[in-house]
Amino acid sequence: MKTVFIDGQVGTTGLQIQQRLNSRTDIELLAIADADRKNSTIKQQIIDSADVVILCLPDDAARQTVGMVNNPKTRVLDASTAHRIAGGWTYGLAELTTQSRKNISQATRVSNPGCWATGFILAVTPLIRCGLLRADVPLLSHGVSGYSGGGKHMIELYEARSASHPGDLWNSRPYALTLAHKHLAEMQHYAGLTMQPLFMPSVGHFKQGMLVNIPLPASWFNKTIDLGRVQTLLAETYQNEPCVAVHQANDAAALDEGFLEPQANNGSNRCDIFVFGNDQQILLTSRLDNLGKGAAGAAVQNLNLMLGMPELSGLDI
Repeated sequence: MKTVFIDGQVGTTGLQIQQRLNSRTDIELLAIADADRKNSTIKQQIIDSADVVILCLPDDAARQTVGMVNNPKTRVLDASTAHRIAGGWTYGLAELTTQSRKNISQATRVSNPGCWATGFILAVTPLIRCGLLRADVPLLSHGVSGYSGGGKHMIELYEARSASHPGDLWNSRPYALTLAHKHLAEMQHYAGLTMQPLFMPSVGHFKQGMLVNIPLPASWFNKTIDLGRVQTLLAETYQNEPCVAVHQANDAAALDEGFLEPQANNGSNRCDIFVFGNDQQILLTSRLDNLGKGAAGAAVQNLNLMLGMPELSGLDI
């Protein structure tokens, strides 16, 4: 039986990973007592006894824990932002390339993708990789995410607001207005862009689920394009991917009286990609659970690959 230690198991992502692993009989979860969480000696012993350590920590704490790994057989899966474009680390997006699964399965250090980055990269990368979409344009992206994406403190704020002002909720509030969101580096790097996209995220007053939108004018493509061509390319790219579904162009059946529901994939490891618009203006939209395919679900998917287990064990799609 393989052993796994979640460092930061009481945080939002850590708890979600634990929930997906609790019923597994092929994995033993190692735990550290609350009183010992700051005891470096005990923590060191647990880390070096684990087959995989999953880091659900702030960036600086994640870097510190990586430095504590002494056992060369202990592998690390980092859910923080700290190592997503770092040398020596494998990016844990299984659907990124045809080699991604092999690379993840063989890596000793894997970085779990960010939720916004997952939706963005899955939508635009196939178009850039094949030369259809220019890599030197200032791509735009905007979207809305559930408040759980902000972690424990934001969850407490929004739930307190729901209790104290049920008729005056914080419906949709933009943030990261200095245009320096922490997912930007991986969005640019793995999409193969020459400049960072202009990214404008918002938080909605719902707990989880997200939409990532990327508007694309026809002038940003290297070739004459139409809506069907873009949809076909994406559909062919992900036709064998169980966790990625590309919808028909302008899929009205997926809408609720014209609205797209951001929470529809909650509890799953599924990412839907939509292609809306016309031949002059195209809107790509990814829909995923920010705590599922955007965090804990992706971590379990990567963990399964690292341990040589069925990729979707413990996951719903």
